[in-house]
Amino acid sequence: MKLAVFGITGGIGGHLLSWAIDAGHDVHALARNPAAVRSRGGLTVTRGDVLDPAVVAEVISGADAVLSALGPRGFDGFRKTELLAPAASNIIDGMHKTGAHRLISVSAAGAFVTGDPDTSWIIRQILPRILARPFADVRRMEQVVKDSDLDWTLVRPVRLLNEPAKGEYRVRADHPPSGGRKIARADVAHFIGAALTVGSYIGQSPAVAY
Repeated sequence: MKLAVFGITGGIGGHLLSWAIDAGHDVHALARNPAAVRSRGGLTVTRGDVLDPAVVAEVISGADAVLSALGPRGFDGFRKTELLAPAASNIIDGMHKTGAHRLISVSAAGAFVTGDPDTSWIIRQILPRILARPFADVRRMEQVVKDSDLDWTLVRPVRLLNEPAKGEYRVRADHPPSGGRKIARADVAHFIGAALTVGSYIGQSPAVAY
């Protein structure tokens, strides 16, 4: 399968790239600094910014599916500018131009915590205020994706950890499984790979957690 992958220099994206290459897929990825990405067979890296619609369409051209692990670098990077919603618009436009239909994009369970009855009242009050701007960007991104005519999946991980993959986790529609508060980035990538391979969770927003 030919895949277009965005966000490969991030935590989830790095694991996702490794999965795709190891699984034998041909990958075309976008990176601001291609020199920072290890060269591998089956991987093509184009220099550019996801906010540039022309280069996004170039990366997507010929792809059977698009995987987005985009996310800001750290708390400050998440606060400064809107990224995810305009990036999603560019990706969707690029998919329309090139004919790709399958999109799996990383979202964030925390952006929807106010609607989760299993989350404590105090977290539902505090978290949305602390991360108001980035969570607003996440929700706008999801709406852009949902308004498209694509075969989309929006993956909502909980608090991310830099730990080895376990290969075992729980999945629940829209909100994290009861008591699920963390998951390794490697396992988020594992879930995305499985959803792509099986063709599952189309038109859904699964939350993943241990």
